Amino acid sequence: MKNLRLYTLIVLILLGVNCCAGNRDKTAGKNGLSESKKISDDSLLTLVQYRTFQYFWDGAEPKSGMARERFHVDGIYPENDMNVVTTGGSGFGLMAILVGIERGFITRDEALNRYSRIVDFLKRADRFHGAWPHWLYGETGKVKPFSKKDDGADIVETAYLIQGLLAVRQYYINGSDQEKVLASRIDTLWKEVEWNWFTKGGESVIYWHWSPDYGWQMNFPIQGYNECLILYVLAASSPTFPVSTIVYQKGWARDGAIKGEHEKYGFLLSLNHNGSAEYGGPLFWSHYSYLGLDPRHLKDSYADYWHENLNQTLINWQWCVRNPDRYAGYGKDCWGLTASYSINGYSAHCPGEGNDLGVISPTAALSAFPYTPEQSMDALKHFYYVLGSKIWGIYGFYDAFSEQNKWYPERYLAIDQGPAIIMIENYRSGLLWDLFMSSPEIKNGLKKLGFSY
Repeated sequence: MKNLRLYTLIVLILLGVNCCAGNRDKTAGKNGLSESKKISDDSLLTLVQYRTFQYFWDGAEPKSGMARERFHVDGIYPENDMNVVTTGGSGFGLMAILVGIERGFITRDEALNRYSRIVDFLKRADRFHGAWPHWLYGETGKVKPFSKKDDGADIVETAYLIQGLLAVRQYYINGSDQEKVLASRIDTLWKEVEWNWFTKGGESVIYWHWSPDYGWQMNFPIQGYNECLILYVLAASSPTFPVSTIVYQKGWARDGAIKGEHEKYGFLLSLNHNGSAEYGGPLFWSHYSYLGLDPRHLKDSYADYWHENLNQTLINWQWCVRNPDRYAGYGKDCWGLTASYSINGYSAHCPGEGNDLGVISPTAALSAFPYTPEQSMDALKHFYYVLGSKIWGIYGFYDAFSEQNKWYPERYLAIDQGPAIIMIENYRSGLLWDLFMSSPEIKNGLKKLGFSY
């Protein structure tokens, strides 16, 4: 590990990266490298991972250690929410820190200290039937409402957080005494989530929100197919508050209605993607659930999830190559539609009429590395070497841009930075897949739901 860390630091120094964790120079490395000074693909991947990792390390909310919901280079935040942290994005950040250890950006002990601070915070933060809200104030651990009636539990964001926590637990579970204590404390948090309570009194579906003030008024049953498969896997895997197989079959799979064949550009989708069946939904649907859940051999009676994710990605890529709306900049090496910042607020960009607003989100192509390594590498090189002066900053690539509208905001979102570093690592080493899938509860839950993997 010491040799790897030394090697990594040398490489990053040669690439012109300031490796000091406390550095906040917002102009450092902004212009990328010229075409005459190209680096190896492997070094470029490391550089992107390092910069993106820093969002969750140097850029974390200082008291809690959690991931800030957003970071705006211009310092302008809606509702002055710079220190609002995100639970789902922090789950991604937990996994990003594991990448940082293995890539030599930080030591195992440095990470252990950060994880201990985060677990301390999560233990005392607001929870509702064991589940956390979408947003918390980093200084106090009190809930910040995501919307008026969304001021309590968010079981989907909790699932993303638990996915990351279980990966960390597995990483430290056989380590030193101090590491085993951390793993045990994570285990307690996992076992305290009352997954079955979110069936609203025993219905055959899981509901997304519950509020201490508004109860179930948000009334959002979670049905597939979208980004929420990991929720049902975790809920079925819980050793303390599990949901039944019927909840998966009737709720998530809609009593079989999730199944439906759609072909576009010669690529077959086996599932009905909510709201965009023909083209597949925004690409984060093939990322969020699969940061830890390994799709490479994952199958059930409804789909082969590797092929589903691969084909959804290829359809997304082909849409940008064909560019039916004739947006400036689109092409085989500049592609990727997913949920991100948009010209007017936030939007779930995806192929299809009315869903593509001319906005490319770098996380879409970068998080697709396991599925489309050639197309993703083409995009990475284009983003860095050609567009780097406009879209590359202190924490890696900015969230989104539009060449059509000459729009290049210097802003980041945790939920988009996290999947990029994690899925690049899964492409390179399978690290997060191996850790999460080593959880015995997950193996039991997948078997219970009829998955092979």
